[in-house]
Amino acid sequence: MNYLIFIVSVIVLVKGADWVTDGASSIAKRFNISDLIIGLTVVSIGTSAPELVVNLFASGSGSSDLAIGNVLGSNIFNTLAILGICAMISPVFVKRITVQVEIPLGLLAALALGVLANDALIDNYSSSVLSRGDGIILLFFFIVFMYYTFFSAMRDKKLSIEEAEEIQKLPLGLSILMLLGGFAGLIGGGKFMVDSAVEIAQSWGVSEGIIGLTVVAAGTSFPELVVSVMAARKGSTDMAIGNVVGSNVFNVFFVLGISATIRPIPFSPNANNLDVVVTALGCLMVVAFVFMGEGRKISRGEGTVLTLGYITYIGYLVYQQIILV
Repeated sequence: MNYLIFIVSVIVLVKGADWVTDGASSIAKRFNISDLIIGLTVVSIGTSAPELVVNLFASGSGSSDLAIGNVLGSNIFNTLAILGICAMISPVFVKRITVQVEIPLGLLAALALGVLANDALIDNYSSSVLSRGDGIILLFFFIVFMYYTFFSAMRDKKLSIEEAEEIQKLPLGLSILMLLGGFAGLIGGGKFMVDSAVEIAQSWGVSEGIIGLTVVAAGTSFPELVVSVMAARKGSTDMAIGNVVGSNVFNVFFVLGISATIRPIPFSPNANNLDVVVTALGCLMVVAFVFMGEGRKISRGEGTVLTLGYITYIGYLVYQQIILV
């Protein structure tokens, strides 16, 4: 029953995020807010709504390992699995600004988290925690990231065709209904997803962190997977990598920033530092592949390497849990 509840909650959570995004975008468009602003705020934040809701419920219920694992696992899944699959479908061409600014921001997010959360390692404290102060610092980074995003977008003065097509002006009643229904889906789906994930972890005798890094992370990253794969199939690979990099930055600076500000999140150096390192290595691999090849792209072969890297990482987690424990 827990597996069925988990699957249904993932579907409800993802659909709720879609409804909130579409409803809020339609209402914003009705007030003559530009597609550019809507795309940079409502649509961008909407794709990270599942991670945010799951983290808030996990933190509120004391499942801090699940909260940290969800964000780090989502970022690893985004970089290695989603980007790898997209590159296998069609070589991913990367814009110069993505290499120079956006991917380094993703690396900065991982490093900032590693520094802020490692109180025991850096300051020799008895324990490590992502405090409210740390959460505020992450939110400050998020504000800087949004400023850069707005500045870049206003300079370009346009959205991609794929993003602009998603923003439709719907009847006001339908928009409000979608917004309310979406919030209900996010809250209900997030609550049942966390509860069922904890039950599954307990039944298998594995840690909540492992569940967060794997099935919960993949479930909350489903919107990014769909958007990126569809973009790759259409040949819009720059949108695919932009979606992945933007989501990674949002997850650390926005999702963990808000979560820690509301309630401090305990951090386990022994368990979580490996995940921080893998997140950073994923960013470095992407940069290396872009500069090693020709034409600033990630080839199908390099996409295969990224995907195999994710499979290896998951395999190690399973080995560590089953064989070493």
